[in-house]
Amino acid sequence: MSTSSLRRQMKNIVHNYSEAEIKVREATSNDPWGPSSSLMSEIADLTYNVVAFSEIMSMIWKRLNDHGKNWRHVYKAMTLMEYLIKTGSERVSQQCKENMYAVQTLKDFQYVDRDWQGPGRERARESQAAGGPAAR
Repeated sequence: MSTSSLRRQMKNIVHNYSEAEIKVREATSNDPWGPSSSLMSEIADLTYNVVAFSEIMSMIWKRLNDHGKNWRHVYKAMTLMEYLIKTGSERVSQQCKENMYAVQTLKDFQYVDRDWQGPGRERARESQAAGGPAAR
């Protein structure tokens, strides 16, 4: 088990995160690989539960507000959000419409890392050009 995984598990216990929150934290971690499709599918299924939906979206909005060394939280949260809009509860797209300003602010997100800077801003621009993340 890696140090980052161990640290994440300790935070999950200390903060008493729910199953849904833990899954979102794992999907949007700082690990250098993207979230697995099976994990995103599990999270999408959980969006049909009212309590889990609230926990999932709360954690996604929190991750979207990260910055600096946690830039992967932002990028992976955008990836997860896009997946949930397509496969999760209709409430996901409704909440994204209501919080469009949070996504629009990411158009100017800057981080000095040539592997992410372009794709991250491009994903935010695509989202806005398509009518926002709620556009299906």
